[in-house]
Amino acid sequence: MSVLDARALNRAALARQLLLARADRPVLDVVAHLGGLQAQEPQEPFVGLWSRLRDFAPGTLSDLLTGRRVVRTHLMRRTVHLVTADDMLAWRSRHDAMLRGRVLGTYRRELAGVDLDELAAAGRAVLADGEPRSTGELARAVAGRWPDAAPRALGEMLVAALIPMVQLPPRGLWRTRAGVRNAPVAAWLGREVDPPAPPGTDPVGAALVRRYLAAFGPAASADLRAWCGLAGLPAAVAAVRGELVSFRDERGRELLDLPDAPRPDPGTPAPPRFLPAFDNAVLGYQDRGRVIDDAHRGLSVTGARLVLVDGRVGATWTVADGTVTVTPLRRLTRAERAEVAEEGAALAAFLSDGEGGRVRVAAAPS
Repeated sequence: MSVLDARALNRAALARQLLLARADRPVLDVVAHLGGLQAQEPQEPFVGLWSRLRDFAPGTLSDLLTGRRVVRTHLMRRTVHLVTADDMLAWRSRHDAMLRGRVLGTYRRELAGVDLDELAAAGRAVLADGEPRSTGELARAVAGRWPDAAPRALGEMLVAALIPMVQLPPRGLWRTRAGVRNAPVAAWLGREVDPPAPPGTDPVGAALVRRYLAAFGPAASADLRAWCGLAGLPAAVAAVRGELVSFRDERGRELLDLPDAPRPDPGTPAPPRFLPAFDNAVLGYQDRGRVIDDAHRGLSVTGARLVLVDGRVGATWTVADGTVTVTPLRRLTRAERAEVAEEGAALAAFLSDGEGGRVRVAAAPS
């Protein structure tokens, strides 16, 4: 079995994530290819797509949201993701148990004595009038039935787990600040989510294995689970194993992959890329060593915006008053600083509609 070193895995991940070379593809296709974009920070997906697409027009994504072809919803890992409407409808039932489990893991004490089926029925009754509601409004509407339960826990369980919901525009539109207004998927998309598969079958799990490898592979089963948060995937992996090829990493872990997926030469140049907060190019693995050093791994979960330099996290970035400021995490070569500055200037121009965007690369750590 061939061994893939960290650099080979890095270049494969960049190619799958469209970070090795910007793509000329429709925005909807890219959202689907990536299996969604993490989106609890509403404006971050715009940067994620700008870094992956040539001539990305942010209004295109806004139009997909208002046109109900892309939705914001709790899905993978119980985090808010931007996914295609088709994927939301196909995948949501497969995520039900995980979503319930994760909310209970946070609020088990606050929800003690609450029958979740009764809570779901109460929430649906409130939403039957067709009016979207914030999490707090929905919680207060049902709280009288469970006076000993924490309202926040009731609301979180309803919107993140019990009732398939979407966060409605204008939340998530380009340069728009708006609170969260939730509506049932069926009310927004005009159909219920697909029902669970019959016992003993897992077609959605098998589809997720293929989709994950197309966007993140080669990868181990633990990486797949870290991306989606789902249990029970070994059976899905076993069902499609005959379609896959196997490698090992330098730690000896088995890595699975689609046979025809890109695995570029490890020497392929990787241009600088600016990632938004919580980008799945970093978070989508249990072993993130192919993209980020262990010393900086904590940055991936604190909301830091990261800069890939030669394919790996080499800096962070912020933006204020039209200026993108890059803070290196290591000493950059003169050529790397110039390339990072050029890409940062392009990002600053994007964020300011070409009106006076600036970039500043701070001094490297001593």
